Order: sequence, then C-alpha cells, then structure tokens
Amino acid sequence: MAKYAGVSEATVSRVLNGKPGVAQVTRESVLTALDVFGFVRPQPLRREGGRLIGLVLPDLQNPIFPAFAEVVGVALIQRGLVPVLCTRTSDSVSEANYIEMLLAQRVGGIIFVGSSYADAGAEQGRQLTARKLPIVLVNAADENLDVPRVSVDDAGAARQAFEHLAGLGHRNIGLILGPTGHLPSVRKLAGFVEFCQASGVPADNGLVDHTAFTVEGGRGAANRLIAAGATALVCASDALALGAIRAARRRGHDVPRDISVIGFDDSMFMAVTDPPLTTLRQPVRAIAAAAVTSLMSQLNGDVVNRNEVLFEAELVVRGTIGPCRLRPEVA
Repeated sequence: MAKYAGVSEATVSRVLNGKPGVAQVTRESVLTALDVFGFVRPQPLRREGGRLIGLVLPDLQNPIFPAFAEVVGVALIQRGLVPVLCTRTSDSVSEANYIEMLLAQRVGGIIFVGSSYADAGAEQGRQLTARKLPIVLVNAADENLDVPRVSVDDAGAARQAFEHLAGLGHRNIGLILGPTGHLPSVRKLAGFVEFCQASGVPADNGLVDHTAFTVEGGRGAANRLIAAGATALVCASDALALGAIRAARRRGHDVPRDISVIGFDDSMFMAVTDPPLTTLRQPVRAIAAAAVTSLMSQLNGDVVNRNEVLFEAELVVRGTIGPCRLRPEVA
C-alpha cells in the first residue's frame, strides 16, 4: 500500500495515527490507497460518504468502453476518489439496479459512458434529481439537456469520413449505424445528410442501415449495402467495420481494392488487423478529462456549464480504403 501511495511505511503509519507533519496531498494519497485496497479507515479519518464515484458502462466487450473506464478511473483516483465500475450484464443487471446500489452506498456522483440515466427508468431518474447528485454523461445514448454532457462530434466525424471517401472517387457510400434512436447514430446520420446536401447526392439512396453494435451486425448490414451497390462503407464502430470487411471478403471482394471500409473509435488492435483499419479516433483522454473536470466542479459546488462539450474525431488513414473501382453490378 505504501508503494501504491508513493510514500514510506513510516509515512503511512503517521497518517493512520493522526500524527502531524504530513502534507495534505500526501495524507490524501495514503487514504486513497486504503480505500483502493479495501482497508477500513481509522474512525477519526472516516468520511460520511462522497468518496465513491459510480462509473456506469453499457458493456465491456466493446473495447472503447474499457478504454474510457481506465482513463476516467485513474483520473478519479488521482483526485482522491474511488471509482465503482458498473456494467450491464447478460443476467439483466441494469442501470436501474446499479443506480439503486450506488445510491445505497451514498456515492458522491456518477459518470455514465455511452449510456444514460434515462435508460434506468423514471423512478431512478427522480431519485438522482431529488438528491442533486453530480452526474456527467459521456457520449450519451439519448438527449438529457439538463445534465452536463461531454461527447465526440459524431456528425462532424461522419462528414469527415464521407468527404474523404468522396475525394477518392466514391459516390455510392453506405452508412452502418447502431440501433434506431441511439443518439450518436442519429448524429452520424445527420452528418451523412449534410454531406449529401452539400455534394448533391440523394440522401434517400437506400445506403443506410441500422443494426446492433457487433461484428455479426456489421456483417449483415454490409451484405445488404454491398448488394445495393455500395463501393465504400462508413461504420459507427470498429466492431461493425470488422464485420463489414468479413462480409465483403465472403462475397469475393477485396478490401480496399473493391470495397473501402472506415470504422469508428480506433479501438485497441485496429492498427494490426489485416489490413489495418482506417477509423475515426475518439480523443478518449481529452473527453475523459473534461468529464472528470465537470464532475469535480459539481462536487466542489461550482457553477457548471450544462451545454454539451463536443470533441473532434481524427480520421486515421490505414489500409482499408482506396480509390473507387466500379464493380460490374454498380457500373
């Protein structure tokens, strides 16, 4: 524990025994280490709650969520707070269950990543509002205008991808999105419509499909869009993009010679797929830092900006896109 806190065992002893001569920042580091390792604080050093922070994620299978959990978790620990990881499970442990548990533990606040407290149900939402619990939404799944929100600019990212593919000569560009009503997907669709309006391409060309955020979902949607004539596909996640590549290959097409594919997130290992995936990179560290800053401001009682803060995605060009080569069925 002393090693984790970056102090000597003698310093740990002084903190636990309430001895003077220890800097406040060092004292907080030792107390945080106690919390992280599950040791009970001595009675004089206990607080009446507020040190635990809920970190609610939709799942841990999509690599972008563990990436956010790691960065946010470290940032909270560095500030003397203890993150409590909560993720939906296959046995129906939902946001509602986690919110009830977190409230019972008197948490100091909650950060929702890729989800929304509105998903938990009206009763849980009322409880959070009544307690005035500090909340931050990261890439929220739906609109919550009264809560601080930090997100990637989905619409701008989609425009960026479509414009790049158009520059490579692609005109029949498909878009594979998450479920209908999912806010980031809605915004990517808006970016697609803006691109179409600016470039004179019909927005109702039938090259948009909604599916689950899985490799299987991407494969099914890509099959439909390739059959409809798409020469390039923009996908709302890297998992969807991997499924799209699989679909193209099973149809006898080469990626990127025949079909270009762009993913979203720049998840771990996307640089070493075959071929390396071109994708839109979320600035995870910047988004996480903004979310934690907003949470800390609320914990400190400061006035918080409730307008959504947007961060630009970066198009990382790798090996899954190339110039358009019209196939016989779309020539």
